[in-house]
Amino acid sequence: DMYAKCKRVEDADKVFKYMQERNTVSWNALIGGYAEMDNLQRCIELFMYMDMEGVRVDDATFAPLLSLLYEAESYEVTKQLHGKIMKRGLEHENTVINATITAYAECGCIQDAKRVFDNADGYRDLVTWNSMLAAYLEHNLEECGFNIFLEMVRQRLEVDAYTLSSIISACFGDSQQSLGKSLHGLVIKKGLEHVTQISNALISMYLKSNSQKNVEDALKIFEHIEVKDLVSWNTILTGLSQNGLSESALKLFQHIHLDHLVIDQYTFAAVLRSCSDLATLQLGRQIHVLVVKSGFEGNEYVCSALIFMYSKCGIIEDARESFESSPKNSSVTWNSIIFAYAQHGQGKIALELFYSMTERNIKLDHVTFVAALTACSHIGLVQEGLNLLKSMETEYRVPPRMEHYA
Repeated sequence: DMYAKCKRVEDADKVFKYMQERNTVSWNALIGGYAEMDNLQRCIELFMYMDMEGVRVDDATFAPLLSLLYEAESYEVTKQLHGKIMKRGLEHENTVINATITAYAECGCIQDAKRVFDNADGYRDLVTWNSMLAAYLEHNLEECGFNIFLEMVRQRLEVDAYTLSSIISACFGDSQQSLGKSLHGLVIKKGLEHVTQISNALISMYLKSNSQKNVEDALKIFEHIEVKDLVSWNTILTGLSQNGLSESALKLFQHIHLDHLVIDQYTFAAVLRSCSDLATLQLGRQIHVLVVKSGFEGNEYVCSALIFMYSKCGIIEDARESFESSPKNSSVTWNSIIFAYAQHGQGKIALELFYSMTERNIKLDHVTFVAALTACSHIGLVQEGLNLLKSMETEYRVPPRMEHYA
């Protein structure tokens, strides 16, 4: 257990192999250690050996296994483990319920997650409710998330910082502003306004609505955070940039840099956007140097922001250079460079990049097609644009949206 918790899992495995008597606790400790190292294969192997040796499994055996099942390809494994949980009568253990809900949601099957939640009636704790809330919000089912939260309030459950920050984060449209402000009132009533996690969510919510009053409210909340973390700085920086307050965002970044605060890829992406909006090439180049020094030149979001910045400043060659230095395995950077060439009237190169993207099997999304259709529009390729529009759903499984028809 000590070696596993210290992330020296190979040493833990050696000790385990020489143990004369192994019990459930020792097996669980080793499985938990490998789970911490994100080693699903070894965890499954240990679980199978444990099962074959007739060692009793419990909720602490299944919970770490389920925590590793976060991809669509893991759905069948999740179902099999869920079946074993049911067979052993562990389906009402809180840790198992919560981990199963999260695993199904991460695998993309919200219906199964909801079924587990419904069957847990009478056995739910706060984490169960929070897990279902997170599952809905992860799948962009905000209405279902709001209903879960309202049910928690009706049942007089004592919500925590995670509950409130999650539901506040879902209030991102003008139609949800009144609910967001009501939640802000609830936060104050509960005396949680100084919790950094909640304050960050409130700042993000207010900055998503483009009004001077909401920006002022966001800045007040930011100023009153006693312990600002990296998320706090990035949230206010991104929000100012998105609201067209690029000069304020750049002043804030200068403060972050001069005070030697931690900077990450989201900080750089936000400040580069501000440089793009103001078309300040000199400052953009200085930040690019800082990006390289900080080791973020290979990050997809930073590369995308650099491409956009150079493109907005009219330097398409530097935009291409930033693209060429990126890993080229993400649609984010490809979309940015296709847009850059399309906006510069070089639709032919933009389309060449689009088809190169398909040849490399890079996953296309709705932004990719907006960029490609923009390229067709700018150089008058009407038929090619229509063909791309028709192929979106049939060939690439990307449903057309209003912006594609526009």
